[in-house]
Amino acid sequence: MVTFLLERTAPLPLDEAWRRLTEWPRHGAVVPLTRVTVLTPPPTREGTVFVARSGIGPLAFDDRMEVTVWRPPVDDGPGFVRLVKRGRVVRGWAEIEVRPGPGGRARVVWREELDVRLLPGVFDGLLAGTSRRMFGRAVNRLLRRP
Repeated sequence: MVTFLLERTAPLPLDEAWRRLTEWPRHGAVVPLTRVTVLTPPPTREGTVFVARSGIGPLAFDDRMEVTVWRPPVDDGPGFVRLVKRGRVVRGWAEIEVRPGPGGRARVVWREELDVRLLPGVFDGLLAGTSRRMFGRAVNRLLRRP
């Protein structure tokens, strides 16, 4: 099991940064070999379930997630969402926080705990580094794309 933290700032209003990070199908557009399907009707709220299917053919797996906390930003207040990963292969949680940053920018804090089933602990360092790079690139792309 690994835990990592990402922090970014973006020249966006809070509500726009929030939208870009929490429109779940957009994640599939920025993570290679991944497709995201929302299983519950809109709008996103506590109880929303979606699946990120990653990989190719027999090497693909589903990362099923449920929104357990949903607090969008209001006025200049922070937004916060917590996802619980309930897949057969990937378990853990992710938290995304969007708050006011310096110079009117949005500050994003992404915390995540990953537990990949059947992956021995000896690979935790590799998993942490790989995850931090992969999710960091995804967050950067999400914040850049309208």
